[in-house]
Amino acid sequence: MLIAIGSDHTGVDYKYSIKNFLIQKGYKIEDLGFSEYGKKVDYPDFIHPTAELVNKGQADFGIIICGSGNGAAMTANKYKKIRAALVWKKEIAILARKHNNANIISLPARFIVDNNEIIEIVKIFLETNFEGGRHEIRIKKISKILSSSVG
Repeated sequence: MLIAIGSDHTGVDYKYSIKNFLIQKGYKIEDLGFSEYGKKVDYPDFIHPTAELVNKGQADFGIIICGSGNGAAMTANKYKKIRAALVWKKEIAILARKHNNANIISLPARFIVDNNEIIEIVKIFLETNFEGGRHEIRIKKISKILSSSVG
């Protein structure tokens, strides 16, 4: 399984921790994140390539990290086949997979302050299966294109 990971400057430490954990677990990683310390960058520059790999089916899942997780999730969700979920606790990770079939997890680096917790959240996200059923109907409605413009 290939996991794409992208982060801005706020997620560098977590990116390395997650990446090392996943490699130890046997996952293949495509690191598309920022890697330097002490320099600020714009999260879309690193989130777009990550979302593109998942959207094209070239990566099974994506992990994206920015300060609040919101900008990263908003960027990733511009892609038709992406369902990026903002996740800051284990229970949200479970529901994001079980009910929403999220294929990208967006992590808020400034709000998850424990390295062990962020690793556990990622582990749960990757190991939880989509329930399907009534949730499948809802998932299909997410990307429905409306004929009228929304102002």
